[in-house]
Amino acid sequence: MPSVLACLLALIVGPAPAGATASPLRPVQLTCEYLTHPLGIDTPRPRLAWKAATSAPARRGARQTAYRVLVATSPATLADGKGDLWDSGTVRSSASTFVPYAGRSLATRTRAFWKVRLWDEAGRPSAWSDPAGWSMGLLKPGDWAAEWIGASAPVAGPGRNAPLFRRTFDLPAAPARAEMTVGSLGFHELWINGRRVGDAVLSPSISEMGKRIRAVTYDVASYLHPGRNTVGLWLASGWGGFDRFRQPHHPLAIARLDAWTASGRTTMVTDASWRWRPSGTWAVGGFPTHGGERVETPDAPAGWCSDGAAAGWEPVALRDPNVTLSAEMLEPNRKVREYRPASIAGRSNGCRIDMGVSFSGWLALRLHGKPGGVATITVSERPGDDDSFRQRSELVLGPDGWGLFRSRFNYVAGRWITVTGIDQTPGRDDVRGWLVRSGYERAAGFRCSDELLNRIYETTLHTFESLSVSGYTVDCPHRERMGYGGDAHATMETAMRNYGMGAFYTKWLQDWRDVQQPNGDLPYTAPTYNGGGGPSWSGICVTMPWALYRATGDTGVLAANYPTMRRWLAFLQTHTRSGLLEKWGGDWDFLGDWVPPGRDQGANRVDALSTLFYNNCYQVYNLRIAARVAALLGRRADARAYADRAEACAAAVHARFYRPAERSYAAGGQLNLALPLLTGVTPSQLRPAVEANLVREITDVKRGHVDTGIHGTYFLIQQLLAMGREDLVCLMARQTDYPGWGHMLTQGATTIWEQWDGQNSLLHSSFLSIGQWFIEGAAGIRPGPSRPGYASFIIKPGVTRQLKWAKGSYNSQHGRIEVKWRRSAQGLQMDVTVPPNAEATVCVPAPPGATITEGGTPAAKSPGVTAAGRRGCFAIYRVGSGQYVFKTAEAR
Repeated sequence: MPSVLACLLALIVGPAPAGATASPLRPVQLTCEYLTHPLGIDTPRPRLAWKAATSAPARRGARQTAYRVLVATSPATLADGKGDLWDSGTVRSSASTFVPYAGRSLATRTRAFWKVRLWDEAGRPSAWSDPAGWSMGLLKPGDWAAEWIGASAPVAGPGRNAPLFRRTFDLPAAPARAEMTVGSLGFHELWINGRRVGDAVLSPSISEMGKRIRAVTYDVASYLHPGRNTVGLWLASGWGGFDRFRQPHHPLAIARLDAWTASGRTTMVTDASWRWRPSGTWAVGGFPTHGGERVETPDAPAGWCSDGAAAGWEPVALRDPNVTLSAEMLEPNRKVREYRPASIAGRSNGCRIDMGVSFSGWLALRLHGKPGGVATITVSERPGDDDSFRQRSELVLGPDGWGLFRSRFNYVAGRWITVTGIDQTPGRDDVRGWLVRSGYERAAGFRCSDELLNRIYETTLHTFESLSVSGYTVDCPHRERMGYGGDAHATMETAMRNYGMGAFYTKWLQDWRDVQQPNGDLPYTAPTYNGGGGPSWSGICVTMPWALYRATGDTGVLAANYPTMRRWLAFLQTHTRSGLLEKWGGDWDFLGDWVPPGRDQGANRVDALSTLFYNNCYQVYNLRIAARVAALLGRRADARAYADRAEACAAAVHARFYRPAERSYAAGGQLNLALPLLTGVTPSQLRPAVEANLVREITDVKRGHVDTGIHGTYFLIQQLLAMGREDLVCLMARQTDYPGWGHMLTQGATTIWEQWDGQNSLLHSSFLSIGQWFIEGAAGIRPGPSRPGYASFIIKPGVTRQLKWAKGSYNSQHGRIEVKWRRSAQGLQMDVTVPPNAEATVCVPAPPGATITEGGTPAAKSPGVTAAGRRGCFAIYRVGSGQYVFKTAEAR
């Protein structure tokens, strides 16, 4: 007699044909809330995702038609095919992302193990996936049963001391499972029995520490043993000392450890039984320069976190910082790339080290000098400076004259290291550097026939990685380290097209919600409050959720941030008269495009008329996005209201700023032509003339050079992609004279600058928006207008005579997308790979009447290929998953 499941499967997906084999599809890369095996999450109904891999990548039309998820309380139960937490049953659906857990309620410290299988388009079941899992954190404040602890007295010294905390406790046996959750006001390291736990650094991520602190959960079973155990916390103030967070006592920590043995659960928490003492590590310098670290020898007492070393420890103080504790639900900061010095030159009383590339991260230097002396370490991003932005650290040398400086609770940024106070030039093996950033994964690759463009691409990504520490993107990693919303515009599409950024941006968006003011206004940075800006800094609360939704298909991020959008747009309405946004605030509250060529950050800014025009167009941009978000969330009345308001504002902006004789707006220029086109301010009948003027402005007036600032460059690239003028972006990118990305590299840059002329920071977020073009423009991999998250996407390569070939890939939510194209005397060849469970619209560049084949047969008759007409100079085809080779007979 057939089982209930077999009968249900037959009804839902149909019976498998007699003699059918197992599906070549198999679910892989299982994630929970964007993360792999996350610990201590606090989402009550987490969302699960997987990708469908195939053992037959050339096979066309492979797709998921059903799935079954099992979630169990133990690996053994899961291996037995039982889901005692949740058995979804066989669900007829192609969904493989953001599938909500719908089983039993998950209590604090619940550990869940899960697997999934799917059925393909022929009704064939796949093998089960490898198991994955997650654990729940401390879900309610009362679950902690712990106290916040800190030093009981200030420590006099050269800066802010990084104190040590410890406690011992007993276990009856080695635990089968143990987790410890730590929240800290400032950074922490967790140590158990003399060993540091995990490989994360600078934990937890930065948040608005006056309101919210992130709690990190660690798997500590392998660090514990029967009998006496010693747990240590090494704390540092970090951003906890930032005055905008209004925390008078820092650093602080709260923690709970739960260990399960055969005899039951043992719990240990932070409370008055803990002890503390100063360490030999100090933060020197202060906000906003961030300074460095002073490391004394030894930097911690020997055996401080092992059984013993009890002398010199004092009772802790109990504190209450009055904050919300939230789970750390993004990849931790890690050392992701190691650097060796390119050269080391001796100097009188010191040396000069060239690391070969600018980066932000950690240093380790083994140095020798006078016993007990102090070696000074400064970092610079310019070859002529010893110290950029007061990044200054110190190492106290030991009795034998040797010492080891290691970054621990801060990071540096630059290329050149100057050391004084030593008597030996260190060798190459004595110096190490590491790029430190949030641990998101690289998701894309690009190469083309132009080596300059390849260098710009990799330099852009290296720069972004040097700016993305602690779950938000800093403007620069040395001078300010602020999370500017305006700079987020310049980086977010580049990031989302090249990395898996779902958890990163989800976290940063919570920071923006946390800093919103009661009147709906937002500061220009989050979570750090500081800094100047304007509407397009605060408006990131609208544009970032939308960009993340398009990249991932995550409607949850829209729902979570919609109230913030509504309050922000209501705030803008209070400064709108007759459809036009009016200037408000002081000199740093209504900025427009920032640092285009020939403009600086002082009196020589963009003119007031263009700034007013820019901010009004930006309001239209926000309103149009909000209307789409509201519609997706079923808020029909809001959607209509925002759409109507956008149209009224657009009409008012056009009437106020359009200059008919010049076919331009405000003071003219590339941004003032591109932005009204992008935002729909320009009426349809005028668009051809304004577009033509924009092309002329780029090619003739500026002779192929970019002429925009942070925001203008971002919006210019967006509009040129929308116009299908990828060639113009390529033209601007390849210029090697001022201004341009190529010019930076010809001047020796290893990172992208803050200003086109190299003023201020040389490692900055300003002009990283070019990184989107390589994947979307040159390779042509673009999110589609429907089924976001690349379930349905567009392949439209920017085939231009400036390039002979290009290839790009993107590991989407549904799998790896690949495009390769090459021009030759015989014509154009495009190789396209569409992952299982996805579909693509392929735009093949070809003039009308051209012969187009796929796989050697006429494309319209090729299996799995559907002709969908023409659009301009492109022939359009729709394809399912599989591999395709399109060729045109005409040379291009």
